[in-house]
Amino acid sequence: MLDFVKVTEAAALAAARLMGRGDNDAADRAAVEAMRAALGELDIQGRVVIGEGERDEAPMLFIGEVVGSGRGYEVDIAVDPVEGTNLVAKGLPNAISVIAVSERGGILHAPDVYMEKLVVGPSAAGRVDLRWPVARNLATIASSLRRRVEDVTVVILDRPRHAELIEEVRQAGARIKLISDGDVSAAIAAAVSGTGVHAVMGVGGAPEGVLAAAALRCLGGEIQGRFWFRDDSERERVRSMGIPDPDRIFLTEDLVPGQQVIFSCTGITDGDLFKGVLFFAGGQRTHTLVMGASTGEIRFVDSVYVTDRERVGPIRLF
Repeated sequence: MLDFVKVTEAAALAAARLMGRGDNDAADRAAVEAMRAALGELDIQGRVVIGEGERDEAPMLFIGEVVGSGRGYEVDIAVDPVEGTNLVAKGLPNAISVIAVSERGGILHAPDVYMEKLVVGPSAAGRVDLRWPVARNLATIASSLRRRVEDVTVVILDRPRHAELIEEVRQAGARIKLISDGDVSAAIAAAVSGTGVHAVMGVGGAPEGVLAAAALRCLGGEIQGRFWFRDDSERERVRSMGIPDPDRIFLTEDLVPGQQVIFSCTGITDGDLFKGVLFFAGGQRTHTLVMGASTGEIRFVDSVYVTDRERVGPIRLF
């Protein structure tokens, strides 16, 4: 499990060097190259099921690419080397590097379309329903937390398509945190106590929904998702990928049905849950969350890498 920490750390370190440079593509490219190189050192027979796009769109970590040394277990892999390239380019909070791994067939091959999502933490898991009115779900979430609705905070992507949803949440009385990018990070925060995030609602990327589901399998939270199509061609594309009922609601276990699920994410910029990469004289420091669904392990890994011993002073506790 800890082998995958090095994979997300490598991507985060590469992207963090470009924080605030205003170049989304450069940050993403650096992270992709570093992540692929790190995967190549692992003794796995990996197959990318969620990645940087199809073969003709991405030179590496594309969907269907085989990664790893070619020895060891056959696994399916979902990656997002930089979740929030815009956040890195602008030096904004909550950019992370993400990987999810499972046995073959354990991760849904979700097409790059939109998905309507509802994410809650462990206390509300199994008690909400994407088909219900927003106010009813918020009341259920509040009750599960022994709070008033007014004490619940919902994360929503700041997009014009969410104008009606935002108004419904406001009418119900809940607090809202609008984010520009990064709904995987928000989904993790919703399942971890003390972050101040209690739910995620709205439409975002389907691949990000699958990555969030992998994290929630480990944390005990829940995601419910339903593809959100802009036209009929997107619906047909989903059908062509082996999903016969594209209008169904997918639960956490539908998105990530595998039993041996591993999830790792490393902070690139400081955020609600992760510290970003810290560069200091002669080294760097990273903050990673790595989890296993079957083992019940949840580890926050604080790593210090010394690259020049002569320039490094005393290592700080925090």
